Amino acid sequence: MAITIAVDCMGGDHGPAVTVPAVFDFLRRERDCSVILIGREEALRAPILAASAEFGIIECRDRFHLHHAGEVVGMDEPVASALRNKKDSSMRVMANLVKDGSAQAGLSAGNTGALMAISRFVLKTLPGIDRPAIAGILPTSTGHIYVLDLGANVDCQPEHLQQFGIMGALLVSALEHHERPSVGLLNIGEEAIKGNDVVKRAAELLKDSDLNFHGNVEGTDIWKGATDVVVCDGFVGNVLLKSSEGLAQMISGGLKEEFSRNILTKMAALAALPVIRAFKRRFDHRSYNGAGLLGLKGIVFKSHGSADAFAFRCALQRAAEAARERLPEKIAARMALTRNTVAHSSPATMQPAAPSVEQVLAA
Repeated sequence: MAITIAVDCMGGDHGPAVTVPAVFDFLRRERDCSVILIGREEALRAPILAASAEFGIIECRDRFHLHHAGEVVGMDEPVASALRNKKDSSMRVMANLVKDGSAQAGLSAGNTGALMAISRFVLKTLPGIDRPAIAGILPTSTGHIYVLDLGANVDCQPEHLQQFGIMGALLVSALEHHERPSVGLLNIGEEAIKGNDVVKRAAELLKDSDLNFHGNVEGTDIWKGATDVVVCDGFVGNVLLKSSEGLAQMISGGLKEEFSRNILTKMAALAALPVIRAFKRRFDHRSYNGAGLLGLKGIVFKSHGSADAFAFRCALQRAAEAARERLPEKIAARMALTRNTVAHSSPATMQPAAPSVEQVLAA
């Protein structure tokens, strides 16, 4: 299956200096894929020429196309402004190309809140999904684990967490070709009596579903790789993600500082270099770049804003694999089977939903 990915080349901390070379590296590796590079043409010309010299533009010249977009969503720009005032932004154009079928997936390293809002407004949510979720990957001692939600929904009801579990399991099935991935619910203890009322009720819903529900998992279980998927609300998930990144940076910086103290520690660093390099390869956060915005009528992935070309290429590969596996269709089919059992059909038990994108636009 030929895959076309629409790439917002202007997003992120580095813009075309990173996104363009990552695209050419990706095209060189993935022969069945094409890419639409979206952004200001004058900003893309020089990076394309530089990347063509490095990777060879001849062999992939028929598999990339430029699509001009005159506006850019700033990394700290308010969501309402991005939605209301920038209809020709590279991010908005990317979502439109996914919607009209010109691309089977989209990718951006830009403003996360704006990307989620624009993608939800343009693509809409799948039937049976109340709220889209951001699903990312964290390294573990045994490999890696998928976690959602990582920040799209800070207040969730049990039914939302159940939906996250379904979407996360389908994501792992698609990307890892794991037929029946295990799903865990992040909690303050493994016992069923632990946690608040939302988490307790979510555990009941997940247990009653046909998912391979492992039960509650604690924070320490994540790094052991106790399950394939961990479900939590966006507030907890974002704190988990940022804490993990901060811890990794502290350990990396601490090791570098200790190995640089004096001539003896520098000699020790040289002796330990093979181990250090192996450790870095194993837990290189760049290899896990690329978070899926699940629950939309289309495939959109989010790259870390500070990603380098290697990390951005990894996100491209994840988006391509999700497109090959037709992830939205699988989520829609799965939700159709469970719609009658999802508790959101009983609105009296639900708290008011967060404002919709349409309400934000009308504000």
